[in-house]
Amino acid sequence: MADSSTPEGTEATATEATATEATAPTAEQAGARQATPVPPAAAATRVNRRTVREGTVVSDAMQATVVVAVVERVRHPRYRKTVQRTKRLYVHDAEGTARVGDRVRVVETRPLSKLKRWRLAEVVERAR
Repeated sequence: MADSSTPEGTEATATEATATEATAPTAEQAGARQATPVPPAAAATRVNRRTVREGTVVSDAMQATVVVAVVERVRHPRYRKTVQRTKRLYVHDAEGTARVGDRVRVVETRPLSKLKRWRLAEVVERAR
């Protein structure tokens, strides 16, 4: 039977508390780990990573949406022949300026609907 004034469980928590105090970072150390702030000049020169594509309008039947066919040429992995692949992009056209047959430039954007992820940048060439 111990005559000590503190129970054995309290001594263990006191030892744990001193251990955590020793390993806890000081305010200076915590500040040193923070990310360095970006200077305003570097933030202003941020690169626009949005993809820009050109294609032909194949449908303008929907409201504020046109379907643009983009043709890309890729080399077949096994036969090494260049083949054309067509992608149909749903493009947001708020003003309704694009018509079937027009060559247009589209820009990638946030999802606007289930299928629309592109926005009309400009009409490059009108259909004849």
